[in-house]
Amino acid sequence: MLTISQLAASAGVTVRTVRHYHHVGLLPEPERDASGYRRYSAQTAVDLIRIRTLADAGVPLARIDALLHAQPAEFAAAVTAIDAELQRKIDQLTEHRRRVAQLAVGEGLVLPPEVVAILNRMRSLGVSERMVRLERDVWILMQALDPQSMQQGIRDKNASFDDPGTTRLYLVCDQSLDWDPYDPRVDQLIDELDAWEIEHGRDSSERGNVDLIFSRIAEASPTWQRILDVMAHRAEQRRTAGHVS
Repeated sequence: MLTISQLAASAGVTVRTVRHYHHVGLLPEPERDASGYRRYSAQTAVDLIRIRTLADAGVPLARIDALLHAQPAEFAAAVTAIDAELQRKIDQLTEHRRRVAQLAVGEGLVLPPEVVAILNRMRSLGVSERMVRLERDVWILMQALDPQSMQQGIRDKNASFDDPGTTRLYLVCDQSLDWDPYDPRVDQLIDELDAWEIEHGRDSSERGNVDLIFSRIAEASPTWQRILDVMAHRAEQRRTAGHVS
């Protein structure tokens, strides 16, 4: 015969847990012996282990009570159903783990493979991870706000990186993120960007989805806020001059 402490230890629970099972009527409470102690049989220890195992599996205590009084076939069927539910939860958690692991790189979780390839291409070209993250955010915004433009955006971006001159300018833009807004190099960069836009028929006030990229970068860099302001002002001057002529 077992004391309550020995009973609890045999099932890996606390004495308080055993007393709780007594209180809710799940585990019968034996009479006290002549010495005033409650003594528990080996069958009680088996019942307690079954209760603990079912409870650990998430089975409500009310259902455990019914199972303990079920016929063997009914109990076996219930255990099979509980096992199937546990497997479903395991599969669900495995999928959650897979998705959480993807968060380490982030891109593949929400972006198409073609965009992920562009981001990886940027890394291979020496673009900073900071700029890659900014670009990734822009692609996520583009996919949400204007998904029809994604394929054209992918083609344009690949074409840009196919051009050595544009790639060099992009890398300078990347480096400029942490420059002082009035660093002399900023004015030179503005001139180069302005010339690039004119050469490629772009207008700083009508950039379409490219504006997403610039605005996202401007949020992260005071230098780029100045660059965009100056370029927009120059574009406005060109339009005004064109109207006058």
